[in-house]
Amino acid sequence: MTSQVIQISNWQLVFGLVFILTAGILSMLHALRLEKDLLIGTVRTFVQLFALGYLLKIIFTLESAWWVMALFFCMTLFAAWTIRGRIKEKQIAFFMPIFFSMLLSYFLVSYLVTAVIVGAKPWWQPQYFIPLSGMVIGNAMNAIAVSLERLFGELRKRRNEIEIMLCLGADHREASHDMVQTAIKAGMIPSINSMMAVGLVFIPGMMTGQILAGSDPLVAIRYQIVVMVMIVGATALGTFLVIYLMRRRCFGDAGQLLLRPEQQTRGK
Repeated sequence: MTSQVIQISNWQLVFGLVFILTAGILSMLHALRLEKDLLIGTVRTFVQLFALGYLLKIIFTLESAWWVMALFFCMTLFAAWTIRGRIKEKQIAFFMPIFFSMLLSYFLVSYLVTAVIVGAKPWWQPQYFIPLSGMVIGNAMNAIAVSLERLFGELRKRRNEIEIMLCLGADHREASHDMVQTAIKAGMIPSINSMMAVGLVFIPGMMTGQILAGSDPLVAIRYQIVVMVMIVGATALGTFLVIYLMRRRCFGDAGQLLLRPEQQTRGK
């Protein structure tokens, strides 16, 4: 097997835009009004990925743990900011708890994978730490967003049930136990489903990239297995930390539920 990578020229890259053009034409024909989003998304894809590529070239050249950790910090910060933008919750402040929970859980999982499982030396070697931690952040970020949104929704929807349990002597942990379980499950199910279908329904991105780069498929499979299990671990750890921290913030010092009914929130 040759390890030579087929290069994609600028003209070939531009030709790939025919797929975006096709999507835009279909959007106009069916009055979907997605043309603007497609244009913005395409421009952002080019700008962000090329910027990341040049930044990674610089970081790979510097070989500094500080720069690697700075990039990891920024990636996690942007992920938390993205979640903040997706969840329209005004009553409970959740940005800092989710950011520090994500920073802790993602770093722990990324460190264990690069230092212990992969055995990179040093453990922060950017060739391994940055792409692996990036996959952890990207996948677990979506799980946390889903879980957090489900938690707020369940607490509001079952407010009367929670208040009855509180009046009967239950504390906030007992009154919200079912809601917490539902929220955590909602976040973890997608990554578990991915494990069920991987290799049969789809070929994952990292494995595809390594095979295109000329790696032995069996080597690529080993890396992909590590990626799949680390994503599940990061999803579980991050989701648990965020949900349990935010569950406590949804209740006051006296144990009362702070979230108002949805109708009152909208009418405020």
